[in-house]
Amino acid sequence: MDRLTAARVFVTVAERGSLTQAAAQMEMSTAMVSRYLAALEAWLGARLLHRTTRKIGLTEVGSAALVSCRQLLDLAEDLQHQAAERGRVATGRLRITSSASFAEAQLAPALADFQRLHPQVSFALLVADRSVDLTAERIDLAVRITNSLEPTMVARPLALCRSVLCASPAYLRQHGTPGTPQALQSPAHRCLTHAIVGAAQFRFRRGSELIELPVTEQLSTNDTAVLRRAVIEGSGIGILPTYFVGDDLRQGRLVRLLPELEPETLGIHAILLSRQHQPLALRLLIDFLAARFGGPTAPWDR
Repeated sequence: MDRLTAARVFVTVAERGSLTQAAAQMEMSTAMVSRYLAALEAWLGARLLHRTTRKIGLTEVGSAALVSCRQLLDLAEDLQHQAAERGRVATGRLRITSSASFAEAQLAPALADFQRLHPQVSFALLVADRSVDLTAERIDLAVRITNSLEPTMVARPLALCRSVLCASPAYLRQHGTPGTPQALQSPAHRCLTHAIVGAAQFRFRRGSELIELPVTEQLSTNDTAVLRRAVIEGSGIGILPTYFVGDDLRQGRLVRLLPELEPETLGIHAILLSRQHQPLALRLLIDFLAARFGGPTAPWDR
């Protein structure tokens, strides 16, 4: 039995609700459709359809099998598409969106390196600290930092986004170094926050415990670069992603505080509208980013 064809027959029958209509759509006889269905049921060892003279319905096993058969057909189509493009040169223009800070610190250098490997690929990079409508903006790839993924989107993990509570050496000389989380709530300290990530509070993990610490904001901004600059200039204490301030920590422009507490970790994901019919350039880029940023530890945390 050609199981791929049998799966396609089963999906078509389930969608059309009729063996006759499915046979017409697939340009085969009704008897052939019945034979494929019977062979698939024999292979799976279960009845997939309730057949009456008036209509066809899915059994409980059939409902589960329908999902798996659709996934199988999608995978087969994707493999066929990849095989057809093997050996071709990646070309075209890709529209990408990312937060401004990640684009500046990590994505822009990665895209430049990718173009050295694939010089016929060009990019339009839209930076925004908000969720861009991928359909309306005709976006091919969104790089998003979040733990809340939309169920309709296709996501591939790229890396983990870790953050640090930090301040400048000048700030610590003037205000002292906080020894406990509660010290951050003291009038002696100035707290700076990201308006989108954690307005008016700092969020930490201590083991499995989530600590939400309300703070009095001296500055709140929706731009990570502005927050970094304010912390470096000694305006206060803030939480910043390590992909953006790794060099600042290594070179002493910033000092990590309360290392026993870890600010909440977020996922960095490649977001797509669909797995189907991806251009060669897009597939190669996603693989490139996953290899560059992935692994047990992100490159900026090594």
